[in-house]
Amino acid sequence: MEYDLVIRGGTVVTAVATFLADVAINGAQIAAVGLGLRGRRELDARDKLVIPGGIDPHVHLQYQLPHFRSADDFFSGTRAAALGGTTTVIDFVEPKPQQRMIAALAARRAEAEGQVVIDYGLHMTISPHEMGKLDQVPEAYAAGCASFKLYMAYGMRLTDDQLLRALQAIKQVNGLPVVHAENWDVITALVAQNLAAGRSEPCWHPHSRPALLEAEAASRLIDIATYVGTRVHIFHISCTAVVERLAEAQQRGLPVTGETCPHYLMLNEGVFLRPLPQAARYVCAPPLRTHADQLRLWLALGQGIIHIVTTDHCPFTQAEKAQNLHDYSQIPGGLPGIEARLALLYSYGVRDGYFSLNRWVEMCSTGVAQLFGLRQKGHIAPGYDADLVIFDPQKEVILTTETLHEQVDWTPYEGVTVRGWPTVTLSRGEVIAQDGEFVAQPGRGQFLRRAF
Repeated sequence: MEYDLVIRGGTVVTAVATFLADVAINGAQIAAVGLGLRGRRELDARDKLVIPGGIDPHVHLQYQLPHFRSADDFFSGTRAAALGGTTTVIDFVEPKPQQRMIAALAARRAEAEGQVVIDYGLHMTISPHEMGKLDQVPEAYAAGCASFKLYMAYGMRLTDDQLLRALQAIKQVNGLPVVHAENWDVITALVAQNLAAGRSEPCWHPHSRPALLEAEAASRLIDIATYVGTRVHIFHISCTAVVERLAEAQQRGLPVTGETCPHYLMLNEGVFLRPLPQAARYVCAPPLRTHADQLRLWLALGQGIIHIVTTDHCPFTQAEKAQNLHDYSQIPGGLPGIEARLALLYSYGVRDGYFSLNRWVEMCSTGVAQLFGLRQKGHIAPGYDADLVIFDPQKEVILTTETLHEQVDWTPYEGVTVRGWPTVTLSRGEVIAQDGEFVAQPGRGQFLRRAF
């Protein structure tokens, strides 16, 4: 039998197995996995890995803050993702105070349509404005938002009673709560104390958001979710203290999952000692922690305590980061990183022995698909979407703003060398990136209606 396209001679890596095989594609789906397959078109993957396309369920594209907007739009951000081997992202919907959830979803989809180049989903945000709209949660779920973002920080912070009610509403539809867990009351008090004492530089940022209190918020969240009887997923874990709370919950058999991000694995609080304005670039929340925290996060990934790795991609330019050097609490928080995730985790996770090839695929793709209701994604088997990456384990790339494609004038990984980089990215059977060139059209990405 002749297939539309065959990826020949590669080492197929899934979350559970590694083996030599060809992968055949008909249309948008994988048709066969085996040896000696033939296609009308063929791609040579000899001496390379063939893996499921990466899935990044935590990105902020065209993200609007009161005075800033993240630098990547839906086109530039998903293009960079594709060039780095990511074929699906999940972004966010933030309803306006008087706006219905599904109206906000439609508006956010309208921003993405015509731009997005890979498939995408959306989390529905439940802020204090939505406390009177919780009866709309079933409608949002039915429209494809199977996960709901809850904040324990910032102006969108939910108080404990609001958090309880939101979790109850999400449980009723079998949705997944995804939560930013920090203690906002303590943070605001510490920021005020630091500014009053003249401690306004970025180096005070991590001191205002202590690791112990990040863990306190995570524990409080776990306890409230346990009372409600719902699963919960904790975003961007930064420190040992939260790993310990997560491990304890899992030992008790609680349905609690968590994620970390490349910047918590690759960077630490020493960056805040760099001269201004450079130090301001690294402000994000939770903040970068100690070298010991970095090591614990790597180990937790290998142990499966932390389940997945996302980027929390939220880029701002150097000029935007430098606008409030007199008050670190007003620096727009967030770091770029949507393109380099797969390569960083391969180079410094697999190569350095923290986890296996299969665990790498699980944390970047398969486990993400399972966690977020992406039933056609994240695996190499007949019937799954042909979202695939040919990954060259020997290709060396030095990460700079010249080698990366994010629409921002700096990278937190400037000068870092990775060994292992995607050479071909396919989305639903179409080659969209090859040898460092983006070769697809804007707007080809599809909205994914997710459900559990």
